[in-house]
Amino acid sequence: MAAQLEALFQNSRSVALLRGSKVFLIGDTVRNMYRIAEGQVDLIRHTADGRRMILHRARAGEVLAEASAYSRSYHCDAIVTEDTSLQSVPVDRFRAALVAEPHLAEAWAAGLARELQRARTNAEIRNMRTVSERLDAWESGGRVMPPKGQWQALAEEIGVSREALYRELAKRR
Repeated sequence: MAAQLEALFQNSRSVALLRGSKVFLIGDTVRNMYRIAEGQVDLIRHTADGRRMILHRARAGEVLAEASAYSRSYHCDAIVTEDTSLQSVPVDRFRAALVAEPHLAEAWAAGLARELQRARTNAEIRNMRTVSERLDAWESGGRVMPPKGQWQALAEEIGVSREALYRELAKRR
């Protein structure tokens, strides 16, 4: 599907952003679709009690906030977590390409289905009772433990405090 996604971003505009930059914020009008050429962007929402929840950690080759193709405004914040290069195309042009090219629309739909499955798995992990269960489920999805300096991001991703994750990792050593 990567090659087909590249077709959707043909003649795109390149955007370089530094760590900490905001691609868009919740409530912003959707004007563009973005594909990550390199780097990483977190899609974030804040809970009613002020906790930061990572909805998705988008990496190179992925389209950022796929559902925004069919929305007037963004439903989360997109924060650059490492220096990133994005490809940007106007959302109208993006949707027109899907209408004009059925094979692109089919590839896009398949990608959306995979993202829905991933989101459901992440919701299941976040609803597990213990840190141990959450970490086991996260790793069973074929994910590799990040380096020590990125454990806090993992804690956010599985919905636990960093201290609870550190205690669990210490038990496993």
